[in-house]
Amino acid sequence: MRIFKFLLLFIAVPLFAQQGGMWIPSMLKGMNETEMQRLGMKMTAEDIYDVNQSSLKDAIVHFDGGCTSEIISPKGLLLTNHHCGYGEIQSHSSVEHDYLQDGFWAMSLSEELPNPGMVATLIVSINDVTNSVLEGVAQLNSEAEKQKKIQENISKIQTTFPKENWQENQIKTFYEGNQYLLFVTETFKDIRLVGAPPSAIGKFGSDTDNWVWPRHTGDFSLFRIYAGKDNKPAAYSKDNVPYTPKHFLPISLDGVAEGDFTMVFGFPGRTQEYLPSFAVEQIVNSLNPAKIEIRDAALKVQDGFMRKDKAIKIQYASKYARVANYWKKWIGENLGLKKSNAIQLKKEYENEFSKNVAAKGKSADYGNLLSDFEKYYNQINDYALARDYFVEVALRNTELLSAGFRLYQLEQVYKTKGEQAFNDRKNNTIKGLESFYKDFNATVDKNVFEKLITLYGQKSPLIPSEFKTMDYAKVTNEVYAKSKLASYSGVQELLKGDAKQVLKKLNKDKGFILIKKMADNYFTNIGPKYDEIDLQISALQREYMKAQLEMFPNGRFFPDANSTLRITYGQVKGYSPSDAVYYEPVTHLEGVMEKYVPNDYEFDVPEKLIQLINTKNYGQYAAKDGKMPVCFIATNHTTGGNSGSPALDAHGNLVGLNFDRVWEGTMSDIHYDPAICRNIMVDIRYVLFIIDKYAGAKHLIDEMHLVYPKK
Repeated sequence: MRIFKFLLLFIAVPLFAQQGGMWIPSMLKGMNETEMQRLGMKMTAEDIYDVNQSSLKDAIVHFDGGCTSEIISPKGLLLTNHHCGYGEIQSHSSVEHDYLQDGFWAMSLSEELPNPGMVATLIVSINDVTNSVLEGVAQLNSEAEKQKKIQENISKIQTTFPKENWQENQIKTFYEGNQYLLFVTETFKDIRLVGAPPSAIGKFGSDTDNWVWPRHTGDFSLFRIYAGKDNKPAAYSKDNVPYTPKHFLPISLDGVAEGDFTMVFGFPGRTQEYLPSFAVEQIVNSLNPAKIEIRDAALKVQDGFMRKDKAIKIQYASKYARVANYWKKWIGENLGLKKSNAIQLKKEYENEFSKNVAAKGKSADYGNLLSDFEKYYNQINDYALARDYFVEVALRNTELLSAGFRLYQLEQVYKTKGEQAFNDRKNNTIKGLESFYKDFNATVDKNVFEKLITLYGQKSPLIPSEFKTMDYAKVTNEVYAKSKLASYSGVQELLKGDAKQVLKKLNKDKGFILIKKMADNYFTNIGPKYDEIDLQISALQREYMKAQLEMFPNGRFFPDANSTLRITYGQVKGYSPSDAVYYEPVTHLEGVMEKYVPNDYEFDVPEKLIQLINTKNYGQYAAKDGKMPVCFIATNHTTGGNSGSPALDAHGNLVGLNFDRVWEGTMSDIHYDPAICRNIMVDIRYVLFIIDKYAGAKHLIDEMHLVYPKK
């Protein structure tokens, strides 16, 4: 979740807050390597990242731009989360072959299923290009001029930096524009589905258990990278062959115990780990409560219909889960920020920063930074809140309005680019909305609309005055009775004809008129001012980062997540979320049966798994006590994008698969607290048990390299 565009701030972390941070793998030598070895790691920094020799980084894959996966065999076998591969599993499913319900297992290479458009990206090298990116920037006056020059430099460097012709260059910013790194990458475009457990295993617990510990979810799926016969990236072809990696991860059968070193290696998406106290106050007291209230209202309406109508339940299951995911996360985030006293801790740090500035005679340079932050956050508050109301009500949670907004964008294309661009966009819009309306229910959406448009009118700042006095029930009835946006056939009718005919019809449609007023208001009265203030905040943050590095030369600084390759390390450890409550760090199959509810969409258990549990047919994958481990938790600092990341032991062997965080610690995107922040992982032994004993896909186990490092 992001509050402000490029709003990332970094501060020193006290030395006692060990194990936090998302570290750049090419820069581990020194403090990180020493700390990791003190926590139990048996490897060196070069074992993790090396350009000249194979290393762990050669097995870590950015999975389709959003998740992480890892190579676990010499034949390019990929392991990632079930929820990361969910869309592809769903796309291959049909009434005759329901792979979501029954699972899918390719018993040979020829049975593996291609996925058009899916990509897998490997990092070849990481290179510091800061000086080249910032060349000629310092002497410019305005922030806009500086950003323009930086973008010009980035474009030039990305074009000229040495690489092979099948590789790509990408530059990312770190430490608020104080550092720039260039990543040389290889992107493979032939990725095939190999295996997936049924949803009763891969999504066990579903929405109820989301962000929750104890957990019993086998959240994994298997894919394979295919390459040309030269082992280079190639478009899909039946002649392609399994990719031969520089490195693949050995798999440990020894399991984990409390206190064991763990390292998660992957592509975390976005964090706001070190926002100033003013920003965190805004999140806790203003922005999160508004978004929680909006989504809570939408979810209650959807849930009421889903419980009464099976067809609606099927239509809305995925949408409901998507909306509920961050609704639940924001609630936990606010609870965690308050429980950990994050705002006060940040204020105390800011006091220390100010004392250092004064003591070192730097008041002229840095003395106004915090007061300027306070000023700009006060200025942006209403614009940020209005932005969230517009996005949550119009674009994310009311389907008629979100469809209408796509037509609003179509109108803007005509105004700015002409009729040919309009026609191209119109055809794509018609095609895209077909699948959108397949799962659209006007009755459900009408009830959501009335709740949310009421919240928008009554609570959002900076809206047209007519929305404040609107008869919300009357407007709702009129829109859903008369707007063509309430059905796909209606939208098709609206979009028939040339540009002028289409726009004339659109501007007579009640639903379109409403979203147009909301969008025009946003782009006229909210967005520009928001961007203007945000630009000032971004410039201020860059200076603040520079100041912190100067004021705290021995501080632990790590850059916020930005979808680049990172490592985070910690230990297997339980935790106490509240008074008199303690959670053990490992769950077992017995817990699956304790949660079992026959025929329930969240807690049903496949009959074959029940038989395996009853006979304790766990094979070589059971723990020493004979139990079958399912999941475990550790103190690794993770976020979105780390889904599917490998959890590695002290030797670099695979012991688990990251897929979630505990609810009490979801605030780790803003404030990491080692006392309550825990990441949740599937135990790799459970993954292997399901592949072998449940699916009977022993040939996949035979591809892997299984080890016993503790022995």
